[in-house]
Amino acid sequence: MAGILAWFWNERFWLPHNVTWADLKNTDEATFPQAEDLYVACPLAFCIFMIRLVFERFIARPCALGLKIQANGPQKAQPNAILEKVFTAITKHPDEKRLEGLSKQLDWDVRTIQRWFRQRRNQEKPSTLARFCESMWRFTFYLYIFTYGVRFLKKVTFVISVCLFSQPLTVDIHYYYILELSFYLSLLFSQFTDIRRKDFLIMFLHHLATITLITFSYVNNMARVGTLVMCLHDAADVLMEVAKMANYAKCQRLCNLLFVMFAMVFISSRLGVYPVWILNTTLFESWEIVGPYPSWWVFNLLLILLQFLHSFWSYLIVKIACRAISRGKVSKDDRSDIESSSDEDNGPPPAPVQKHYNSTTNGTNKAHGTNGYLSAGAPCPDEH
Repeated sequence: MAGILAWFWNERFWLPHNVTWADLKNTDEATFPQAEDLYVACPLAFCIFMIRLVFERFIARPCALGLKIQANGPQKAQPNAILEKVFTAITKHPDEKRLEGLSKQLDWDVRTIQRWFRQRRNQEKPSTLARFCESMWRFTFYLYIFTYGVRFLKKVTFVISVCLFSQPLTVDIHYYYILELSFYLSLLFSQFTDIRRKDFLIMFLHHLATITLITFSYVNNMARVGTLVMCLHDAADVLMEVAKMANYAKCQRLCNLLFVMFAMVFISSRLGVYPVWILNTTLFESWEIVGPYPSWWVFNLLLILLQFLHSFWSYLIVKIACRAISRGKVSKDDRSDIESSSDEDNGPPPAPVQKHYNSTTNGTNKAHGTNGYLSAGAPCPDEH
């Protein structure tokens, strides 16, 4: 075990050639980041998740109800054991052949079965109230952590490069790191219980990259650049969540205004400040000051990965903006509010419509005494 730990914490991987772990030991004059400091993040992540449940139940929910946000979700599909078994055990999107088989088995019109599956898929979508509560929790945390970050960053004196290893760890940076790491750990695991979104895998990748970046930058004492990255991200996230809250509360003008502010902050910070200042420092200035080494490459590759994600989300934001201009309002957030199921209407549940047949038949159905072909004049349920 000792050999494995010695191999994992190899100085030549984690640190520049002129730095050793002994240089980063705590002294009476200065405190430096230690890997064991991060152990507390796991239990703290669980505590944050529990705080979130309490917050959503006793604070966010009453606020949502006060804003007349209904707790009712999409209309439920009419109970049907056969279709439910197909939906849960086989497929949520039956093909034409399966629809024809179910139509014969149930003696329902194909369109009615299609509509039932649409209703059943919509049934799994959360209510607007649940979305509002989730957004209010994230808004509250982002606002707090961003305000705290800006407040203590004003007091920090940054040298020409934020990547120097000689900079000691302050209490503010330590607290900021532990809280951010705990929050993203809670997001990583709660992502499997939260609203299922279209960009689930991308957000999962984002959380993994963020957690790895936080850990990497803390362990090898690149905490200054880490604080800047986290604070830069929190600035846009605050506006995003409050814009979503305004959308759920049907405050459309406020939502439009907040969305414009969010788009401006997001694009300027993540496509402007982030690559021009932070990536320039970590890639080029640090190359000249400390030179490249293995963990330096990993750290910068993760930062570049974040930049690609920023570009993807910026594309979605521009796409929403173009759609909003054509429609006159911001309707949906492609990044965070579109669930994995297709967008379908939430109309009333379909009634079981039986097939209508001509008066001439070739026999009898076991259950209903009918067997033959659909009449040309048979009425059909509305298709969504």
